[in-house]
Amino acid sequence: MIDPPEPLVAGALRPPEALTPARLPVPSGLGRLLVLAAVFVCAACGLVYELELVALASYLIGDSVTQASVVLSFMVFAMGVGALLAKRLRCRAAVGFGVVEAVLALVGGGSAMALYACFAWLGQSRIGLVAFSLGIGVLIGAEIPLLMTLIQRVRRQDAGGAVADLFAADYVGALVGGLAFPFLLLPCLGQLTGALATGAVNLLAGAALVLWLFSRDLTTRARWALVGLNALVLALLLAGMALAGPFEQAARRAVYGAQARVAEQTGVQEVVLTGGAGGPHGVGAGSGRGRKGSGRPLELFLDGRLKVSSENERVYHQALVGPAMAGGPHARVLVLGGGDGLAVRELLRYRTVRSVTVVEIDPEVVRLARTDPGLSALNRHAFADPRVRAVTGDAFDWLRRQGRSGGRRPAPYDVIVSDLPDPGITASTKLYSQEFYGLSARMLAAGGRLAVHAGPPRARASTFWTVLATLRSVGLGTLPYRVPGRRPDFSGGPDRAVAPGPRPDGPGGSAALPSDGAGYWGFVLAARRPPRLAVARDAPSTLVPLSALRAGRLPEPHRLGPPSTLMHPRYLQ
Repeated sequence: MIDPPEPLVAGALRPPEALTPARLPVPSGLGRLLVLAAVFVCAACGLVYELELVALASYLIGDSVTQASVVLSFMVFAMGVGALLAKRLRCRAAVGFGVVEAVLALVGGGSAMALYACFAWLGQSRIGLVAFSLGIGVLIGAEIPLLMTLIQRVRRQDAGGAVADLFAADYVGALVGGLAFPFLLLPCLGQLTGALATGAVNLLAGAALVLWLFSRDLTTRARWALVGLNALVLALLLAGMALAGPFEQAARRAVYGAQARVAEQTGVQEVVLTGGAGGPHGVGAGSGRGRKGSGRPLELFLDGRLKVSSENERVYHQALVGPAMAGGPHARVLVLGGGDGLAVRELLRYRTVRSVTVVEIDPEVVRLARTDPGLSALNRHAFADPRVRAVTGDAFDWLRRQGRSGGRRPAPYDVIVSDLPDPGITASTKLYSQEFYGLSARMLAAGGRLAVHAGPPRARASTFWTVLATLRSVGLGTLPYRVPGRRPDFSGGPDRAVAPGPRPDGPGGSAALPSDGAGYWGFVLAARRPPRLAVARDAPSTLVPLSALRAGRLPEPHRLGPPSTLMHPRYLQ
């Protein structure tokens, strides 16, 4: 929208602040530098708000590509709207900028706490995400026109030069804010306190610019109104910082339904353990429930998604491991993921296993599997076994380095177990790609087998069959199968929303399975020759008999879709 030229009418009244020079307490050169410094700080804070919304949406909702697209598109659109609305404030640019910064500090600083509250107590945060993206975008968009008016009142300059100075400070501030968010704010302050602290910095920068540098342009009434507004916002932000800890604990209780025994934000993800404080009772029998007095079975949540429940995890891990251990030697085993040690526990029950290598990206998960009384008892202290070696690293990068290692080529593995998050989560798509399976196949021995957790075959059928098509694209024969036992509230997909439903009443959980087959885990067994379902000679007794595995074989669709690659991921469609 372009304003029409103003008619030159003698004696016409003009906006009092738009053209008159500002009365500053410092020389104009220093005043201009201070305005640019305020631009720098506001830009840094604005980008932190933006990144904070993207990061929090990825944690709470999942699928970071979609969430980043939603936040950025709505925010950029809103910035345009804010720029247009700011035209009405140019006649009182100093007061307008002061009000905008105070509101932006409150909305942006409190956005993380508000979105987490929506997720914890209302069960979803998508509407709040869009609302905050629009609100913060409108306020950020209003900053530049008002700052342009203020900097021109300090010292008149041609429009091109003023725009260049303003945007240079804005872009440099965005660089600092973008680097400060992942390397300073998140690790040192966390999501909630980091956003509130950013709001406080934003508030102080705006207040200093308006209440000190342009104080002579303010009426007494406007000055005291801005002082009161800034004091109120600062008090709210400081109160939020003081109450961030209790708030987070209350929100966790609302999310997980119990007091979390362990709650850590690692460098990779949020890790939460609930229940099972006394360790599993009757481990040998496969019960998995907490000892008398613990109150709840042990449950492991990663980024808010239920990954392990001691009620039924044995069915999953035995179904994942058992078929791969049959059909050939299994002395050397590689586990990709599986830092909880539960797949390793099942592998160590086979007498002929000589070595197990676990590649886990989050060392804190492995540490909990070693030291937490409940989890270490559930995995039977698997990481204390001398045959087990844990490696910290991204599974894709680790496989790639093995292929590039100079000198002697590493010995191949008889069995590879892929116990990774579902491919619908954006960060995991590369771990289900054609390139990843090609690297995995290169590490397989001549008669080796690869077992892959491929997600629920009914609830996310497209994802399941895409995993199979991708395995076939690297020259491996495949065999899809499923086993019952997946809880209705087992959230393995990209959305953290928990579906209500009854809990299984036994280890297999069959009593709670829906009639449409959605309560199944899906797997794909792959090898260079067409694999078959069998039982290894040294197989221990399990909860999943061979008859159940064979009954769970899945008929393939008449036509498979294309494989998923790094450059064209199919799992997010």
